[in-house]
Amino acid sequence: MAARAQSTPIKIGVLTDETGPYADSGGPGSILAAQMAAADFGGQVLGRPIEIVHADHQNKPDIAASIAHSWYEHEGVQAITDLPVTAIGLVVQQIARERTKTALITAAATSDITNKFCTPTVTHWADDTHALTAGTAKAVIENGGKTWFFITVDHAFGRALQDETTKVVEAAGGRVLGAVRHPIGETDFSSLLLTAQSSGAQVIGLASVGGDLINAIKQASEFGIQRTGVTLATFLQFITDIHALGLPTTQGLTFTASFYWDQNDTSRAWAKRFIAARKLMPTKNHAAITTSVTHFLKAMAQAGTDDALAVNKAMKAMPLSYFGCPATIRADGRVLYDLTLYRVKTPAESTGAWDYYTALRPIPSAEAFLPLNVAACGT
Repeated sequence: MAARAQSTPIKIGVLTDETGPYADSGGPGSILAAQMAAADFGGQVLGRPIEIVHADHQNKPDIAASIAHSWYEHEGVQAITDLPVTAIGLVVQQIARERTKTALITAAATSDITNKFCTPTVTHWADDTHALTAGTAKAVIENGGKTWFFITVDHAFGRALQDETTKVVEAAGGRVLGAVRHPIGETDFSSLLLTAQSSGAQVIGLASVGGDLINAIKQASEFGIQRTGVTLATFLQFITDIHALGLPTTQGLTFTASFYWDQNDTSRAWAKRFIAARKLMPTKNHAAITTSVTHFLKAMAQAGTDDALAVNKAMKAMPLSYFGCPATIRADGRVLYDLTLYRVKTPAESTGAWDYYTALRPIPSAEAFLPLNVAACGT
């Protein structure tokens, strides 16, 4: 019996969008990022092999819930990571709570994950909706963008991002003139862009992500909207989006991010290995997966057990390095780190492939993230 327990693998599940609009920011790259973390850790923990499993949730919460139930209950998965789309992140968080299992949420971005629904065995590694708006919206407003119109993906993430940005805009004396919504997988943004432009807003906020955001930016460029003096504001931006669109289309976009492959020697060395295997640079989601899986494995070794409560307690107590940048995990599961406000370079500024970002200023964690909600999550 003891020998069988020693040979039982520690399974980590990557539940992602493998073929849909978030496949480049997550997808196969997320699987690779988890595999790299396991390999770098030595391939085993507590004397047991580490196994990375994965599945495609197809951006459907019911499918994600079914997979998570099966993984946790029948297949021996100790932790699930990635989880793009807010509704999926929240449903897996609830299952993790019910089963006392670990979830390492690196893609779903709503701040509600820790601000309202904090769970002892769930940690939130993504730049959340509050952090994403803290830098970008303030920067745009400081440059004179006082009136806004939103084009928003019609799910919980998009609505949360619009709401968070609206608070920042109104607190700074600005106004939101209106909003239109679109489903995941929208391909024709023409009528939405024309509605936004006709509102007279100085800023069109694109509260979308992945393939939807790429399509919206591309079509806005084709319509020449930015040439009319209107600012496009984006929030959850991935380097793969910039790569797909090209610098002539994306130059000047300003956004907030926790990771850029060229930020320091540690990130550059890891990204070199990643791109050799994937042929694309890692996104901040991929970086968060490698970091979270590594920290989870370190905590398991430190705790000397695979018990989820003990492991997550150790995760919060242990020091954490996010590619050379210090970070901590708060009692509610929110991972705290400084972010950076970036601007996309012009073609003339770029010195080569994937040299896309210019750092404008740091955004301290205290400014980026909401304070602990004591009423909901305790101290």
